[in-house]
Amino acid sequence: MRKLALSDEILLSIEKPARYIGGEVNAVMKDPDKVDIRFCMCFPDVYEIGMSHLGIQILYDMFNRREDVWCERVYSPWPDLDAILRREKIPLFSLESQSPVRDFDFLGITIQYEMCYTNILQILDLAGIPLHGAERGEADPVVIGGGPCTYNPEPLAEFFDLFYIGEGEVVYGALFDAYKENCRQGGSREDFLKRAAQIPGIYVPSLYRASYHEDGTLADFHPLCPEAPERVEKQLVMDFDGAPYPEAPVVPYLKATQDRVVLEIQRGCIRGCRFCQAGMIYRPLREKQLEGLKKKAEAILRSTGYEEISLSSLSSSDYTELPELLDFLISDCRQRHVNISLPSLRIDAFSLDAMSKVQDVKKSSLTFAPEAGSQRMRDVINKGLTEEDILNGAGQAFAGGWNKVKLYFMLGLPTETEEDIRDIARLCEKVAERYYNIPKEQRNGKCQITASSSFFVPKPFTPFQWAAMNTQEEFLEKAGILKEEIRAQKNQKSLRYNYHEADISVLEGVLARGDRRVGAVIEGAYRRGAFFDAWSEEFRPECWEEAFREQGIDPAFYTAREREIDELFPWDFIDTGVSRKFLEREWKRAQEEAVTPNCRQNCAGCGARKYGGGVCYAAQD
Repeated sequence: MRKLALSDEILLSIEKPARYIGGEVNAVMKDPDKVDIRFCMCFPDVYEIGMSHLGIQILYDMFNRREDVWCERVYSPWPDLDAILRREKIPLFSLESQSPVRDFDFLGITIQYEMCYTNILQILDLAGIPLHGAERGEADPVVIGGGPCTYNPEPLAEFFDLFYIGEGEVVYGALFDAYKENCRQGGSREDFLKRAAQIPGIYVPSLYRASYHEDGTLADFHPLCPEAPERVEKQLVMDFDGAPYPEAPVVPYLKATQDRVVLEIQRGCIRGCRFCQAGMIYRPLREKQLEGLKKKAEAILRSTGYEEISLSSLSSSDYTELPELLDFLISDCRQRHVNISLPSLRIDAFSLDAMSKVQDVKKSSLTFAPEAGSQRMRDVINKGLTEEDILNGAGQAFAGGWNKVKLYFMLGLPTETEEDIRDIARLCEKVAERYYNIPKEQRNGKCQITASSSFFVPKPFTPFQWAAMNTQEEFLEKAGILKEEIRAQKNQKSLRYNYHEADISVLEGVLARGDRRVGAVIEGAYRRGAFFDAWSEEFRPECWEEAFREQGIDPAFYTAREREIDELFPWDFIDTGVSRKFLEREWKRAQEEAVTPNCRQNCAGCGARKYGGGVCYAAQD
């Protein structure tokens, strides 16, 4: 029987002790003496968030299929337990075996969003692992990072031994085999890092050096040894149907943020929105075959007992066999009394027809993302939606019985004017007007239109990576203009508005676009008490302000200036398959307000064809 790392007294004194005890349904237990590699998988946020992440479930299942590997899990302790672990000098532990994390061979950290960076340092600190890779010894775990934020790993370079660039299903097997071979030969930690650097997609930051111009921009970035390649190429799953996928995912004791079966139907996106990093780095689009999805859905529902199934992709309505998949799920799920969730839909007739199929009893709110209020701005960002599309879609939704619509927008987009901002409110008013144009007897109660705006952050490997970002004051001024305009609308009682925190957005911009010098700021903020920055109630901006001052770094250097077209970016050593020439061309087309057709209409020559397969191969040059 397992011995818990925390005493009953401690467990009874903290919030949600079930976060830390393990033993969940479908958790994998192995004999540590019968495996060669122990891997601790970390999501650097609270348990309920981490247990909702599909990527960890996939890798956990894939690693544990190997007889020579035991993969366990760890999440960030909430501040109440964090304080106890420090006070009682209890090392951070894994859920499955309750073993100290520092005793593992690997600590794998998924990096899903920039505001978890200080939590990464919390994990290392509580585990007793030196924060800096250069200070780790032979007995310390190899710390490897993966996930979308590794497409600019440089702000975290000091804290990691390796980064995995791309989709995790591809070369982890080769990495584990290299580790075992290095151990058999009596190789050192340094020997293993050099072996790892030769595996496609593996980036070893200690084997590279950056230098800077007098103005602070990057002058050069190069490898320090022959084992390290000039460019690191992202890894991509092209046999998508044959890729590992868990049929018995771990089921949490607590209600997770996404408390349902997740069925991934495709990866990538055809749309080409110019602000969207995921739409660029996950190219080309790859779809799973219908029959395989049916079998997976049945198997996962049997093994978990969940009462809801969600289809996962960047744009669900672009899946070519969605009607057939929905017909199957509706039939199967009704028998099981299971609900169906369809996120990531476009505001068009096809999507609304799909929604009506799965929500024919309870009409919950619909969520769509026009992103901009004016047609000019939607053309700039290449959204591919007209005002007619939006209003017709809303009208069909209202006629179908819905009366609540959530609309997502961004403020601070390149070339944005005050009229563009006010057009967001006017568009919301037009949507509400569509509802009140329906005969009264056909309406379903009072209409509610909720507009939410985030603040634009120009991300690496997007056409907007050259764009300047607004300051905190500019963001708040724009939110104020929009709030005022919404209050001026005729149907303002049916309109609601909320917006994201501006200071957090600016910090996200620094972390997303930063270079190695930003690492010292992250460490300085953590040393002052910053962690769980993604949680508004825990965010401490003063810690970050002091850390920037201490390092003599102006955040505006990374955010507020438009980049020269030939500037060397900290992330330029990564090959995502999407060429820089294509991104430059799309940046120019954005400034010309020119729309680029989606991948099914015409191939724009982004470069992703080199991977083979995918929707772009069916398109014309």
